[in-house]
Amino acid sequence: MNYDITDFMETADADTLGMIARARRLTREYYFADYNDIQKRQQILRELLGSIGENVAVDTPFHCDYGKNIFVGDDVIINMNCTFVDNKPIRIGNRVLIASNVQIYTSAHPVSVKERLVPDWKEAGTTFFRTFARPVEIKDNVWIGGGSIILAGVTIGENSVIGAGSVVTRSIPANCVAVGNPCKCVKTIN
Repeated sequence: MNYDITDFMETADADTLGMIARARRLTREYYFADYNDIQKRQQILRELLGSIGENVAVDTPFHCDYGKNIFVGDDVIINMNCTFVDNKPIRIGNRVLIASNVQIYTSAHPVSVKERLVPDWKEAGTTFFRTFARPVEIKDNVWIGGGSIILAGVTIGENSVIGAGSVVTRSIPANCVAVGNPCKCVKTIN
């Protein structure tokens, strides 16, 4: 994979650790908020996320790194036990269904040991590894099946369906059913 210097990010500086701590606090508050207290739960989501549309349901538990890099459209359901690693933006369109146990990762590490590990990392005051991040986009009217994993840099085209348990390593075009590991389009939707 080719990387650009802008793909890499620092994951252990004070600002980053502060954003992560904030997200952990807010997701914990959200988890323990009374399920019937819709006003309080929506207030927490508005504080946690970059933006949130109308008629959005996020079930618990919900996990994220920053929250502020997650942008959710209208009429969206994010079912229980989803994990969004939002080092870069995760954009979710309108009328999207995300089933339980879905994981969305905007970050990863280089495969090559020379690219992944940082020599003299202690002297540099950083972590011993490099992390790169690329945004993920889920277009309008998408349904993502339970247990699916969506990796960094992926776009899922409008109206598409991702089959349960799929590992989405590359972008998926609009209007298709895609399944498998790696996930591939197996049927066009009319």
